[in-house]
Amino acid sequence: MTLWAEINDQPQALATAHERLRTEVRSLGKWIRESGATHVVLAARGSSDNAGRYAQYLWGARNRLSVALTTPSLFGAYASPPNLDGALVVGISQSGESPDLLGVIEEANRQRRPTLAITNNAESPMAQLANRSLEIGVGAERAVAATKTYTGQLLAVALLSTAIADEDQEEQIGRIAPVVDEVLTTQERVKQVAEGLASHDRCVVIGRGFHHATAYEWALKTAELSYLVAQPFSSADFRHGPMALVEPGLAVLAVATEGPLFPELADLLEEIRSAGARVVAISDRDDLSAEHLLRIPTIPEWLSPIPAIVAAQVFTYHLTIARGYDPDRPRGLTKVTRTV
Repeated sequence: MTLWAEINDQPQALATAHERLRTEVRSLGKWIRESGATHVVLAARGSSDNAGRYAQYLWGARNRLSVALTTPSLFGAYASPPNLDGALVVGISQSGESPDLLGVIEEANRQRRPTLAITNNAESPMAQLANRSLEIGVGAERAVAATKTYTGQLLAVALLSTAIADEDQEEQIGRIAPVVDEVLTTQERVKQVAEGLASHDRCVVIGRGFHHATAYEWALKTAELSYLVAQPFSSADFRHGPMALVEPGLAVLAVATEGPLFPELADLLEEIRSAGARVVAISDRDDLSAEHLLRIPTIPEWLSPIPAIVAAQVFTYHLTIARGYDPDRPRGLTKVTRTV
């Protein structure tokens, strides 16, 4: 059970990565501050793309940086790369091998823009191409579906945020590994909830703000492992049309933690539940309208996507088994995907 082992390895992997990264990011923060970059252009695919969504909100909220997720096809197939003046170009990739992402870094180098690679392999082509690299250091991930490499990427993004701001947030970041460990103690409860949704063939996944990334990653894990069609939405976007999907019995997965957007999410889930949908929510609060509430410990909102996605990983693992599939052998997928 490789995936199960990787999920449960995350408290130790994150603690080890934090200890190693805490010093390295300081010099990177200084380098970024001195680069003259006014915004960030970020290249990623798959789960790494969702780590980029987290960076959009975190570096925007805490560092006042505009972060754009780039379109790699413009750099490759269309051969029409945008002007990157003023940009710090960041590649996020577990393997650091995908040709389309390497093309973005190569073009940024040609335009003489500062480039940074965040990977789990310091010897990867992306790490070698970029001006600077940050190895997340969570250890080799043997499962096909990303778990600890994804949470490791979120940790690296969070540490970079504090380094760019030249802040000391060691006490708060140091709480991540113990909180993830606590999340993993609720596995039996999560298993029971997941088994109750095994007969569904589709769902929507809702989050907003820092959890926009969590919704997308939860939906990706649900689709690639359990083969249940899962569509992610911002709670705000969900009101702009997709609300029409809600009907009795619809499965809705949601994540909402303490923060300025919590009241809006709580109101939306109340409406969805009143319309007869089945709501499973991950939250650090008890006052959400949900058929099943998967409780996670309270941690500062900007760090909560890490324990929240671990709860979602456990849920999806058990959902996959309940639906009769092997989470270690997702069909049509390999560990390293090389898109062009």
